[in-house]
Amino acid sequence: MNKTYFMGIDTGTFESKGVIIDNECNVIATHAAAHGMENPKPNYFEHDADKVWWHDFCLISNALLQKSGLDPKDIRAIGASALGADCLPVDKDCNPLRKAILYGIDARATKEMEWLTEYYGEDQIKAWYGRPLCSSDVMPKILWIKNNEPEVYAKAHKFLTGSSFITAKLTGKFTVDRFLGLASFNPLYHSDGTPNPETCKPICRPDQLADVMNTVDIAGHVTAKAAKETGLAEGTPVIVGTDDSGAEAISTGVLQPGDMMLQFGSSIYMILCTDKLVNDDRIWREEFIVPGTFDVSAGTNAAGTLTRWYRDNIFTDCLKAEKETGVNAYSSMMEGIDKIPIGCDGLITLPYFAGERTPINDPLAKGMLFGLTLSHTRQHMYRSTLEAVGYSINQHFKIFEEDKVQINKIMAVGGGTKNPGWMQIVADITGKTIATAGVTIGASFGDAMMAAMGIHFFDSFADLAKKIKPGITYTPNMENHEKYKKYQKLFDELYLATKDLMHQL
Repeated sequence: MNKTYFMGIDTGTFESKGVIIDNECNVIATHAAAHGMENPKPNYFEHDADKVWWHDFCLISNALLQKSGLDPKDIRAIGASALGADCLPVDKDCNPLRKAILYGIDARATKEMEWLTEYYGEDQIKAWYGRPLCSSDVMPKILWIKNNEPEVYAKAHKFLTGSSFITAKLTGKFTVDRFLGLASFNPLYHSDGTPNPETCKPICRPDQLADVMNTVDIAGHVTAKAAKETGLAEGTPVIVGTDDSGAEAISTGVLQPGDMMLQFGSSIYMILCTDKLVNDDRIWREEFIVPGTFDVSAGTNAAGTLTRWYRDNIFTDCLKAEKETGVNAYSSMMEGIDKIPIGCDGLITLPYFAGERTPINDPLAKGMLFGLTLSHTRQHMYRSTLEAVGYSINQHFKIFEEDKVQINKIMAVGGGTKNPGWMQIVADITGKTIATAGVTIGASFGDAMMAAMGIHFFDSFADLAKKIKPGITYTPNMENHEKYKKYQKLFDELYLATKDLMHQL
């Protein structure tokens, strides 16, 4: 049987990754490119869509073809995902009119959220979202541009998110998938995916929205211009694509109710597949990528961004040593962590260094090191931060249990899974068995598999499930789990006790 190949490329907060797989979902080549994130003001987070998103896609696609030695015509289909949900106004030629306003980490549109809540009423907002408006919603971001940058707003041909932009640059077609579009751009679309003129009225024109399609539908084909820039063959099919978390969930085998993905990236993102919509003010819900299913999802603002902050500011010697010796700085930072007792000798971190999304939904929340004494070391501080992410994850698990949403398996993915000590801490705090997939490159792997579905090489998501190989399993130490309960309670109460003071700051 002749080999068939598919390409997937994902753009994240600090890194883009790409992969070529064959018809058995074996990885043929991988490539990654690091990039920065701009933080021009408190609560403002941006990417230059051309210099980051499209630059990385072109660089990676060319590198993958070179590494694999494949003829571009050997690539049968392409899938792209990107961090979501972002807000990027573009002109008719898909030229960005400003830097992209990033996903929920960007909380500039608080006044717009307040105005929209008053305009529509809390009951209507709750009916649409199942929760209050939050910084992950695109509607208030578009309104922010309308209110603050009227000249940009007036020129906007379309308001896109990350995956929409990349797919448009490849094909010339402005599309967004149902999973991302109907959730993040809610309520600007009807449930059938057509723009809703009534809800669009105070926000944008209906024609300024992308066309809604299914994730694995073919959005279009690589144009001659895109072929020159990416190295891909003109005419190659391109699927609509989705956000990074959705693609990453697919890559781990989250394909039926009870399956859950725990994504350890710059932030934590969770997707738990369900058989029904679940309304809860503290979390999100939407249709899932797999037809006929839904999900509850949640996202924190900091995980890998915290470990990066420690590396760049507290463990600078480890970063210097990495450059000199090649020994990974993050591995060096874990030295001695296992000798620090559970609870870090009475030190608790609140990981709200960039405000917080779920479950507290508070963009004004602040980071905190609580309980510091002269006996604490930087190892205590670092372990406390790793534990803090575990406590935050566990808060969500408790919410899922309260809502009677069944969890059958938990699959961890993302850069954080390279740290087995951290994975064990999270398993112990939650009391849950956590597994990784055999292929841990993440969303780009899911993109490539869904590209194969786009041209009907695979007939169903069930066929994909057969190709996903298991990785490492972390079983909780239940004795440690009991010890952590005390600190979990303190963590839960600490934010509530300091919330008003945070807001005063």
